[in-house]
Amino acid sequence: MALQIEGTAWVFGDDINTDLILPGAAFLLPVEEQIKYCFSANRPGWSDQVQPGDIIVAGENFAVGSARPIGNVFQKLGVSGVIAASFNGLGLRNCVNYGIHVLPCPGAADAIGDGDRIAVDWASGAVRNLAQGGEITGKPLPATLLDIAEKGGVIPMLQAEGLLEDAE
Repeated sequence: MALQIEGTAWVFGDDINTDLILPGAAFLLPVEEQIKYCFSANRPGWSDQVQPGDIIVAGENFAVGSARPIGNVFQKLGVSGVIAASFNGLGLRNCVNYGIHVLPCPGAADAIGDGDRIAVDWASGAVRNLAQGGEITGKPLPATLLDIAEKGGVIPMLQAEGLLEDAE
């Protein structure tokens, strides 16, 4: 993954909880099946439409709820990152732990339309709307968390540093 990326935006509203992202009916399924249910309650068929490199944009309180492995589902779908006005701490860290970049950015859901092409610099927090023009700036994560996301998540980072053996 790169610290600067272009992708198509998928815009969601406020209070998107982990039950909407990964419904209870899918929670115990293998991850390859879980991805089919991602956002199915509020956007049926989304998992068939999202493309590798796409970016989720949301309002306030994204990923509130339980510690469901939403980052793993996003990673398997190819989502490159999530921009939201604010995050639940568990949801934010879950994404980072699976190699998904996140950017707290108030006003992003108002400045970006569904389907807009955007360019994000995860290190500086700059978000350019390539479709409509304009730029907004969020608050980038600390370098340590950016590094975890950049290395593909906690497990790949620990394996690369020789601190964890490859399970295979």
